[in-house]
Amino acid sequence: MATETSQTLDRGLRVLEVLAESPHGLTVTELAAELEVNRTVVYRLTSTLEQHGLVRRDGRGRLFVGLGVLHIASAVQPLLRDLAVPVLRSLADAIGCTAHLTVADGDEALALAVVEPSWTDFHVSYRVGARHALTQGAAGKAILVGRDNGTAYVVTTGELQSGAQGLSAPVRGVDGLEASVGVVTLGGGIDEGVVAPRVLAAAESVRLALVGDVSR
Repeated sequence: MATETSQTLDRGLRVLEVLAESPHGLTVTELAAELEVNRTVVYRLTSTLEQHGLVRRDGRGRLFVGLGVLHIASAVQPLLRDLAVPVLRSLADAIGCTAHLTVADGDEALALAVVEPSWTDFHVSYRVGARHALTQGAAGKAILVGRDNGTAYVVTTGELQSGAQGLSAPVRGVDGLEASVGVVTLGGGIDEGVVAPRVLAAAESVRLALVGDVSR
């Protein structure tokens, strides 16, 4: 039996998706062409979304994603953090390395959750909120390989901090999320044969936690 859906809501969400992929904005006519619907329909949709701050219109009449989207997005980060921390705790304590969940934020990697091992005397201090280019460090590069279904995990040495080695794996299969789970350590290197399977399992556990939470 087919699930009933709302065509209006579906079109409204499509408006936001198309505008999010259009950094220079779109006119009503251009947006209507993208969605393959009448201009009048697009005008009604965007006017409604404007009232809720989800779409904004500049002085030339071009449409952009509105700042109201940030209020919705801000509620997602605590959810991700809460679901990921138990997984990161198990990973950090199992291998004695600082574990982290990193998400893509534009062209940057953002450390969203960090857990340090509870039993080691020395470990890497990794600040929540730390940012770096996606093209640097294991966490960012793992997000990039997740985009093209590349290698299972990424290992880097000294790219963000001298002497630090990281191993990260992408969190795959969660719509709208680009993220990685990884560990970082100083000195001694990472035994990939031991660490990689645990990091891959942790990334999968995060995926399952997110999918399970959404499905409830």
